Amino acid sequence: MKHIQVIDGALNCTYSIFAVEDADFEMLFPNGTDIEFNGDLVNRLGEAEASKLLTMLWERPVDKKSVVGIHGTLFYELGYKKKYYPTKRDSEMKVVL
Repeated sequence: MKHIQVIDGALNCTYSIFAVEDADFEMLFPNGTDIEFNGDLVNRLGEAEASKLLTMLWERPVDKKSVVGIHGTLFYELGYKKKYYPTKRDSEMKVVL
């Protein structure tokens, strides 16, 4: 089981955490990545498959106080942040001035 943090563009964003099975994590974050953007996810998987995967994700919220590790970050409505994550790996984040 892996944990994913969801960050969206809302001013009142709660940075929620959700649990996913390892196979679903690989669908969300392929090839060793740990950053994804909702638009890229839909483009890569197609609307129906992305919707199915996200519906399952929303059904598995995790209390942040119980989380030991965050394995991936899914950004919503924050496409402008892509320039900071060109490899979609958190450890390779770029500082852009």
